[in-house]
Amino acid sequence: MLSLTWWIAIHAVEALFLLWVLRWGGAERLEGTWASGFISSFAPRWNAEGLRMTALILLVFCAITFVAGLFMPSLRCWSSGAC
Repeated sequence: MLSLTWWIAIHAVEALFLLWVLRWGGAERLEGTWASGFISSFAPRWNAEGLRMTALILLVFCAITFVAGLFMPSLRCWSSGAC
């Protein structure tokens, strides 16, 4: 199980990356490159709008899992049986 500190740090880094893609020009920089694979394995074929849409969906999912993990520490497991 991840400690609360690691849980917050991992989600903060993920949220900053997704916000960079959404708001600060990251989608244009990643468009058509292999680095867009950080978002999805199909992303190199997507345009900037597709990358932004995916980043928004992932950001919402990240927020939900972050809050759930704050209140239910058993959800902080990264692989089954690791807790």
